[in-house]
Amino acid sequence: MWTFHKGLNGTGMAKLYTDVDKYEDAASPPTVVAILHGAIKDLVRRRLDQTGVSWPEFVFDKSYALVSAADLDEIERKVVDGGYRYTGSALISAVERSGAYASMNEADGASTDFTFEHDEAVVEPADSTGRERCGQGDNVVECPANIIGTARYYRSIQDVMIGLTEGVPEGTIAIIDDSGGTLTAPILEHFHGVICAGGTVRSHLGILTREYGIPCLMNARVNGIRSGDRVELEVSGQAKTAEAYQLGEDMSVRVWKLPAN
Repeated sequence: MWTFHKGLNGTGMAKLYTDVDKYEDAASPPTVVAILHGAIKDLVRRRLDQTGVSWPEFVFDKSYALVSAADLDEIERKVVDGGYRYTGSALISAVERSGAYASMNEADGASTDFTFEHDEAVVEPADSTGRERCGQGDNVVECPANIIGTARYYRSIQDVMIGLTEGVPEGTIAIIDDSGGTLTAPILEHFHGVICAGGTVRSHLGILTREYGIPCLMNARVNGIRSGDRVELEVSGQAKTAEAYQLGEDMSVRVWKLPAN
């Protein structure tokens, strides 16, 4: 019903279709991803051996009962207990699963001192008007003109709850990390603009802001912007296309920090 191969210990085990990896580099040390994948494959092999059914029958029927969420949680627990910590792309991950994620600086967006500091941000000194370039991002929709507003970080449930209970200040340009549209959905429509440090123009947040008519920069790389700063987004620039992502072309537009009124 299935083919066998001899493992390192010489025992016959069910061979999975994923056992052949054309991208595998035998010279590289095992990564955490490889360790997780290996443990999951071993789990599936054991359960497949136990059933005596065909691979399609196992995948579309038996696997739902024989491979549980608890099994996968146990595999992850062993990795985390071994000392590994995930690197979060969104603060909410580190807050909700502090034991599994490496700590991230600043608990939420309430701090007036916190700033994103991206190595790839293109910065320029202030010009004669005091306008200082602080980075760039991928424009979701080309707008008739640039927008100006007040930067505020929204990185945690607490930040969103404050927006819900106290209201989102008029003219807010929300700066969020890779938590996307799910975290900010309850208050998204009240933003004047959005700067998101992750994703693409076709990400969930990009789609939501386009539908709401909210100017948005995805995959943003910015430095030195603090909550309360006046910022300008070059959303009058071209929207980044799917072809540009595929070809690796840079179509980013600029972000500036402006002098206080």
